[in-house]
Amino acid sequence: MGIFSKNYESAGSGIAKDAPKKEGVALFFDIFGRKIWNLMTLNLMYMSFFLPLILILPLIYACGEKYSDVSLILTVVLAIIFMILIGPATAGMIKVIRCFVLGKHTFIWHDFWKGFKSNFKTAAIVGFIDCILFLSALSAFAFYPQLYEEVQSKAVYIPMVITLSVFLVVLVMNFYIFPMMVATTLKTKNLFKNSFALAFVALKQNAITFLVIFLTIGVMTLLRMFATGVFLFLIPFFPAAFLCLVSCFNSYPVIQKYVINPYYTSIGKINPELIDDTDDETERIFEDMGGKEKPIEKRPKGKGKRIS
Repeated sequence: MGIFSKNYESAGSGIAKDAPKKEGVALFFDIFGRKIWNLMTLNLMYMSFFLPLILILPLIYACGEKYSDVSLILTVVLAIIFMILIGPATAGMIKVIRCFVLGKHTFIWHDFWKGFKSNFKTAAIVGFIDCILFLSALSAFAFYPQLYEEVQSKAVYIPMVITLSVFLVVLVMNFYIFPMMVATTLKTKNLFKNSFALAFVALKQNAITFLVIFLTIGVMTLLRMFATGVFLFLIPFFPAAFLCLVSCFNSYPVIQKYVINPYYTSIGKINPELIDDTDDETERIFEDMGGKEKPIEKRPKGKGKRIS
């Protein structure tokens, strides 16, 4: 329907069922456009798990230099709660977004909590490790440059480089750990093993995901500096789900190629994710007429009497 044109009363012939399928960037933005409201809802659900982390900030501000034992305990408890819950929350979001990427129907609330609960133990372990490594990377940035000023030896940067390298490798592994976690029944050890291998196999996909992540972080940082209102509005609705979609869109085909498809081939079956369940002629009741219907022409305006 041409809603933005003058001929908005006319309908076209529809979209043919056997029309060429979109791929690559076109497919990504097609999914993003169709699911944008769902992504905003999903992002809001995911960001609610940052509440324990957010509560730490006013606690630190209120205490100032007089940080009591009770305040310290509350801070540690809130931080641990966040570190435990963020992994399962990520698994829940990935479960929903995986369905978006595959073009499968999903109930956001139901599937999010299903992914959260069914993968809680493994996801909590992965999330906790991620948080520890993230804190280690931040500490490395803060500590080693100061140490260099004191000792004036470039050797102090060696542990810094090692720490950051480990963090980056684990970050890339996360592109694969969570999608494999929600899509397979692999044990935790095999999840780490496969994700480590895929982090080096799919260099092109990983580089694209990395680029989008850094660009998004850059844009959000600029908004934080120069348009705080826009930044605060976007945080609950946009970045996490968008980056999760980018990551899953790039990584899941790799997982299918190197993990899921070989498994089904080994047992003499076809990966059911690759089967279009709408093509079964025996179950079809109505024929899809998309692309075959005659366009409806705009009816000429007459000068007859109007019935009120």
